[in-house]
Amino acid sequence: MIILGIETSCDETSAAVVKDGKEILSSIILSQDVLHRQFGGVVPEIACRAHLETIIGIVNNAIADAKLQLAEIDAVAVVNTPGLIGALLIGVTTAKTLCMALGVPLIAIDHLHAHIYANNLENETIQYPAIGLVVSGGHTTIFLSESETKHIPLGGTIDDAAGEAFDKVSKILGLGYPGGPVIDRIAAQGDRRAVAFPRSYLEKDSLDFSFSGLKTAVLYHYRGQDSKASGSKTSSEHEIANIAASFQEAVVDVLIDKTLLASKMSNARGILLGGGVAANSRLRQRLKDKSNETGIPVYYPSPVLCTDNAAMVAGLAYKKYLEGDVAGLDLEAIP
Repeated sequence: MIILGIETSCDETSAAVVKDGKEILSSIILSQDVLHRQFGGVVPEIACRAHLETIIGIVNNAIADAKLQLAEIDAVAVVNTPGLIGALLIGVTTAKTLCMALGVPLIAIDHLHAHIYANNLENETIQYPAIGLVVSGGHTTIFLSESETKHIPLGGTIDDAAGEAFDKVSKILGLGYPGGPVIDRIAAQGDRRAVAFPRSYLEKDSLDFSFSGLKTAVLYHYRGQDSKASGSKTSSEHEIANIAASFQEAVVDVLIDKTLLASKMSNARGILLGGGVAANSRLRQRLKDKSNETGIPVYYPSPVLCTDNAAMVAGLAYKKYLEGDVAGLDLEAIP
């Protein structure tokens, strides 16, 4: 079965063609980083306009790269939640139109569930139940994944998502946007124990996350307690690298500790990592080390499948189609 996937939940416009939920025939991802860089974050109106201008070309390129004709598509899958409402509407409207014109099924996909499924595109041996950890610019959520299609939320962020904290700390340190890759790179040159930043675990056995206090601690350390200094008292490259490394370690500590706690509480048979922050080298290495210690398999996608992409959307759609989970043309976008 050949499924066309469409992803426009935030600031990547993506279309992909996947066969039988596994074989990626094509995957096109157009990033908007250049458009949002000067603002230090995603501007919804700019994101929506960019999706509108490019979505048809992206879909056409995905079909062409797969060496197919549009009429050979068996179903269309689209992310309808969660995300920026305007951005989601563009993808949903495109998918509905294609389904109506082609007379094929429409399959609605939860963006976070797709990030977890990205692991299945590259692994055949995943066993369930598993713990799914989605870490991105907008979300930090732990799921109990009972199967490829059934995910029960166990905890999430009560303020800043991990990726959002990376972006904001990068802006504080004057490192640019997006913050995740640049902090990951600079942190490799710093001392992870240089600054004792706080780790917020909330109440005992909580699986929720909070990173706003950590972000504020970085701000005060860098600019002083009044946080109004235009420059920094610690402006050398070495000191900035130490701050970046210490901040990153604080984030990774909390992510790993809560994921392992969820795994223990749920008797999980594996851990599935997904989302843009899943590309972070320190998080991947620490999880791999914990896997060796505990014997619990840990999976994470290739970096290109960590960011928002339509291949994971089309892949998950195949599994949902087999279960008869098909949407109607009255499908709504849910922010």
